[in-house]
Amino acid sequence: MDGGGLKPMDAEQLRENAHRMVDFIADYYKSIESFPVLSQVEPGYLRKLLPDSAPDHPESLQQVLEDVQANILPGVTHWQSPNYFAYYPSNSSIAGFMGEMLSAGLNIVGFSWITSPAATELEIIVLDWLAKLLNLPDDFLSTGPGGGVIQGTASEAVLVVLLAARDKFLSRIGKSSLNKLVVYSSDQTHSALQKACQIGGIYPENCRVLKTDASTNYALSPDLLNEVISQDISTGLVPFLLCATVGTTSSTAVDPLPALGTVAKRNGMWFHIDAAYAGSACICPEYRPFIDGVEEADSFNMNAHKWLLTNFDCSALWIKDRKALIQALSTNPEFLRNKASQANMVVDYRDWQIPLGRRFRSLKLWMVLRLYGIQHLQQYIRNHIELARQFEDLVSQDHRFEVVTPRVFSLVCFRLLSPDDDGDKGNKLNHDLLDAVNSTGKIFISHTVLSGTYVLRFAVGAPLTEERHVNEAWKVLQDEASKLLASVQNN
Repeated sequence: MDGGGLKPMDAEQLRENAHRMVDFIADYYKSIESFPVLSQVEPGYLRKLLPDSAPDHPESLQQVLEDVQANILPGVTHWQSPNYFAYYPSNSSIAGFMGEMLSAGLNIVGFSWITSPAATELEIIVLDWLAKLLNLPDDFLSTGPGGGVIQGTASEAVLVVLLAARDKFLSRIGKSSLNKLVVYSSDQTHSALQKACQIGGIYPENCRVLKTDASTNYALSPDLLNEVISQDISTGLVPFLLCATVGTTSSTAVDPLPALGTVAKRNGMWFHIDAAYAGSACICPEYRPFIDGVEEADSFNMNAHKWLLTNFDCSALWIKDRKALIQALSTNPEFLRNKASQANMVVDYRDWQIPLGRRFRSLKLWMVLRLYGIQHLQQYIRNHIELARQFEDLVSQDHRFEVVTPRVFSLVCFRLLSPDDDGDKGNKLNHDLLDAVNSTGKIFISHTVLSGTYVLRFAVGAPLTEERHVNEAWKVLQDEASKLLASVQNN
């Protein structure tokens, strides 16, 4: 390449340009509250602003950053904003960011131990650390029959678990019995399970989605599960997978793990626990009882990238019997064979996941655990839960609103009450309130539907969120509610 341009790699050019990029990102965080939290652009906005084709000649980093400022940031929904209260959080942190930088700098593709021994061994060690922090059973540690692996998302985790369970059962009852395998979950289970069933070839009519309601705070009923399993067995079907959730997406419902584990064990089923969001809270001793019953689980998953200051993506999956996962996902082409792998001396994480290639994701989790320490991380979680409790109190004090489900962690489910107590009108009223609030750009919240009722969700979890942001968010909600109610009364 010629003289003045950016080289593919050069230590001094990297130093100069990376410093400028870090400055740009730091300035972004410094001014993050000045942006509308929810992007206000229209679909297709960016095509009008960028050229039809890539440049023939190099452009400067300054030109690119100017385009980011002018064209990209307006199309970004600012997940790290302290006024972001939608869905569930996706944490960023200084430690996580630096771990991502280091991973990008080393840029290894760690599919086998031999391709970078440190990548494999650090992942084993760090997931053992986290398992001990969660007080998981010894079977989930690398020193036992199982172990941990970092997946991209909880969707990938539940897919590989389903494939392992499927193949384990089919090896016993015959491959022709795929049409007999039945999966069980509640209607609050994440839709990732449905997608996993589609990919894994589970017959749609064999996916049992069991109804929940307010009487159990939307947790799965063991009695109903028992009843449905008995019916399936009586017709010759084979129950093979039960997916329970700790902290459902809609309302943070917690399924009764001990009772469900007993049902799964009695029927010889694979028992998977999805704690993608709430698993982080269980590093605090006072919240650890929410995963009591994990002793009977065959697999357990939590997302460190949601609420544990670890940049996306970092989904920790532990499995009780690693052989089941490896037998379902292992391939052994000639070009991957090597002495350490052939001698079964090492872990090759390519056999624990769908893709072959994998990034050095354990670096950022390692840095988060070391640079913040357990006590700081626990306090971080507790602070968000306290802020959510304060928001819940604010809602309870305004007679125009109601809290819909009991708050468990840092999510508050609430709604604006319809003046005439009409269900359909109440749903429209809350839909309109959601749109009005998000259109201000001051905050971003999301919604769900529980028992046919449109419900607003306020999830505290962004790293920069403080008490003042919660109070200001509540004021926005009150102001927009007042305008809507006035409009309703005038009509």
